[in-house]
Amino acid sequence: MAGGGGGGAAPKQDELTPHPVKDQLPGVSYCITSPPPWPEAILLGFQHYLVMLGTTVIIPTALVPQMGGNNEDKAVVIQTLLFVAGINTLLQSFFGTRLPAVIGGSYTFVLPTISIILAGRYANEPNPHTKFLRIMRGTQGALIVASALQIIVGFSGLWRNVARYLSPLSAAPLVALVGFGLYELGFPSVAKCVELGLPELILLVIFAMYLPHNVHMLKSIFDRFAVLFTIPIVWLYAYLLTVGGAYRNAPPKTQFHCRTDRSGLIGGAPWIRVPYPFQWGAPSFDAGEAFAMMAASFVALVESTGAFIAVSRYASATPIPPSVLSRGIGWQGIGILLDGLFGTGNGSSVSVENAGLLALTRVGSRRVVQISAGFMIFFSILGKFGAVFASIPAPIFAALYCIFFAYAGSAGLGFLQFCNLNSFRTKFILGFSVFMGLSVPQYFNEYTSVAGFGPVHTHSRWFNDIVNVLFSSKAFVGGFVAFLLDNTLHRHEISVRKDRGYHWWDKFRSYRTDSRSEEFYALPFNLNKFFPSV
Repeated sequence: MAGGGGGGAAPKQDELTPHPVKDQLPGVSYCITSPPPWPEAILLGFQHYLVMLGTTVIIPTALVPQMGGNNEDKAVVIQTLLFVAGINTLLQSFFGTRLPAVIGGSYTFVLPTISIILAGRYANEPNPHTKFLRIMRGTQGALIVASALQIIVGFSGLWRNVARYLSPLSAAPLVALVGFGLYELGFPSVAKCVELGLPELILLVIFAMYLPHNVHMLKSIFDRFAVLFTIPIVWLYAYLLTVGGAYRNAPPKTQFHCRTDRSGLIGGAPWIRVPYPFQWGAPSFDAGEAFAMMAASFVALVESTGAFIAVSRYASATPIPPSVLSRGIGWQGIGILLDGLFGTGNGSSVSVENAGLLALTRVGSRRVVQISAGFMIFFSILGKFGAVFASIPAPIFAALYCIFFAYAGSAGLGFLQFCNLNSFRTKFILGFSVFMGLSVPQYFNEYTSVAGFGPVHTHSRWFNDIVNVLFSSKAFVGGFVAFLLDNTLHRHEISVRKDRGYHWWDKFRSYRTDSRSEEFYALPFNLNKFFPSV
C-alpha cells in the first residue's frame, strides 16, 4: 500500500481524453435551416436590427459633417445606408452564401472616404451643402468602380481557388482578428460616457450569462433577448439624466456622447421617404479615388471572408465550401455597387457585431436575419420612427460590441481544435500572424494620429491611400501573414498536413463531397440547376 499524502483516486481514462473536434458547433438552439416560432423570430429579428444600428449611425455621424452636410443630410444618409443594408442582407441570405449574415456599413471604407473629403478639388467650394453633394457624388463614383473587384473575384471563382488553400490554422488568426481587431470600438467608446456604457455592459453580462443559470424557468428568455431587456433600461436611464439636467454644464463632447437629444436625427429625419438611386445627382469619377476605394474593397473582401466563417460556425453549419464563399463575395460586390448607386457614403461588409449576436442568442436561423432585413427597410422608409432608435447614445452600442466582437473573435480560436498545438510550426505561425496583425496596424494608426497622414506619404495620393488602407486592417495583415506562412513553410512535409488541420476540411473543399452542404448552402427555387456550385 502506498504511503500517505496521496491526492485521492487516479483519474479515469475517459477524463483524460481531449474534447472531440466538431465540424458543426453543438449547443445551438436553432441552426441555419430551423427557424424559431414566428413571435420569437420577429423579436430576434428586431434585436438584430437594433444591434446593426450602431455602425449604421456612427459612420455617417462621423463623415457627413466633414463633408459639409447638416442634420437633415445626415438623417437621409443613415436612412439610405439602412435601406441598402436591408436589401443586401436579403440578397446575401437568398442568393449569396445563404448564411444568416447581416450586410451593413463597414469601417474599412472610412479611410478612403476621408481621403475623398480632403481632396483638393472640393477645397474651394464655399457652399457647405454643395460641397456635401459633390463629395457624395465622388464617393459614389469610387464605390461603383470598387464594386467591380469583388464582383469579378467572386463570380469568376478566383476567390474559390484562394479559399481552397485556407486551413484551420490560417483561418484562426483571420477570424480571431476580425473580432478582436475591433477592440478600439469597444471599451474606449464605452468610456466616452462611462455612466451609460458600463451599466449596459454589466447588465448585458448579468442578463445573458448569470440569470439564465439562476432563473431556470425563464432561461431561454434572458439569454436570447438580453439586448432587448438591457437597452431600454439604460436608454431610459440616459433620458432621465438628460432631462434631469445632469449634463447641463458638461463639456460639449460629453453632451454629444451622453445626451439622448444631441443626435439631431429625430428633427432632421423626414416622416416618410424612400431612398432611390442617384438621389444626390450623377456620380463623378476620379481614377485615384477609385483605386483607393478598390483597396478598401479588397480589405473588406478578406475581412468578410473571416466573418462569413464565424457566422457559419455560430449558425451550426458545416465549414463553408469555397465555391459558396466565392458566390457570397460576388453578391457582396453587388451590395457595394448598390451603395454607390444609392449614395450611402460607405461600402458594405459582413456585420461582425451581428455575428457575435448569433453566439449570444444561440439562434443561427436564416429566417431571423431575413426578418431583421425587413425591419431595416421598414424603419428606413418611416424616417421619424427609425430616428428614435437611431438616437440611442453610442456608448450603449459600444458596450454591446465588447461582448459581440469577443464572441466573433473566439470563433477563430475555436478552429485551433483541428490543429496540433504541440507543433512549433503551429505556434510560430499562430503567434507571429496575430502579433503582426495587431502591431503593424497599430504603427500605421499611431503615425496617422500624430502626423495627420499615413507612414506612406509620396506625391501620389492614391498610392498612399492604397498602402495605408491595406496595412491599417488588423484582420487583413494577420490573415495575410498566416495564409502566406501556412502555405509556404514546410508545406510538403507529411506531418505538417495534419498539424495545420488541413485534412479536417478536405471533405468541405468541394460542394458535392459532403451531403450537408446541400442542406445549408443550396440556392432557392432550384437555381442550383442553372448556377451549380463546385
